[in-house]
Amino acid sequence: MSEFALAVDIGGTKVESALVDSEGVLLPGSRDRRPTGHGSTSEELATAVSEVVAHALAALPADATVLGIGIGSAGPVDLPHGTVSPINLPAWREFPIRELVAGLVASSLGNAVPITLRLDGVSLALAEHWVGATQGVDNALAITVSTGVGGGLIVNGRLLSGGTGNAGHIGQVQIATRTPGETSESVTLEVLASGPHTVRWAQEQGFTGERGEDLAAGYATGDAIAVSAVRRSATALGEAITAVTTLLDLDVVAIGGGFSRVSPDYLDLVRAVIDEAAYNSYATRIRVVKSGLSDESPLIGAAALVHQAHLLG
Repeated sequence: MSEFALAVDIGGTKVESALVDSEGVLLPGSRDRRPTGHGSTSEELATAVSEVVAHALAALPADATVLGIGIGSAGPVDLPHGTVSPINLPAWREFPIRELVAGLVASSLGNAVPITLRLDGVSLALAEHWVGATQGVDNALAITVSTGVGGGLIVNGRLLSGGTGNAGHIGQVQIATRTPGETSESVTLEVLASGPHTVRWAQEQGFTGERGEDLAAGYATGDAIAVSAVRRSATALGEAITAVTTLLDLDVVAIGGGFSRVSPDYLDLVRAVIDEAAYNSYATRIRVVKSGLSDESPLIGAAALVHQAHLLG
């Protein structure tokens, strides 16, 4: 009998779900996604989750079972209460996502199924350790640079979750010192390095493009503003990695996400910043590698919460 994990991913711009087997492979026909966004209402978000979960479960073969449910969500999350408060989804504050999904699955299958909630970046780190670029590495950081910046940590061979489940939330780490009148948010890694924020900064300098793709094209042709914007993002990311590596003495960082591909040398730029910024030489030994996962990584990460449950901290 085949055993699948029901994977549910909740991001700032979409929710999706799929059935994933013990090798990290999505069951064909089970994946479904629904767009979301900053203006989505709580009811719209709940409906989107319900629809993608129903689609995934409808694809379950008659001779198969759902071993468990893994939910990876944009944060912050609250593991003791099973709630989420994604920064980019203001309609959801302390939303009981664990209760919602557990009810949907019990109603569909007729029985309760174990459910595990974690921060999406934490799930990503587990996925990289399972089938991605940090396999066999006991101390590793996984980062995704996209609409936001997320991350997760494997420390001494186990997933680091923290007291509320938000360990590894690197996007909200403060990189620069605030000046009078600035908020903490304005100097976080996410604001300094993510795709939309980097494009916005470039526009403030006079760049006429509107998307990350425009910034990539400008970088390729040597546009001075585009080059400065990309390097600004890579610098912030490199400084954040240096700080975390200095604290935790890590071996590898795997970097993925759409904006990490804004230039062919983005990872090289990050590497150079680490070499320059590190105060202690041991922090420079960290290897900087490209994510070993595809665009299925959020779902594989959520499934890893089930199939790799023995590594949960």
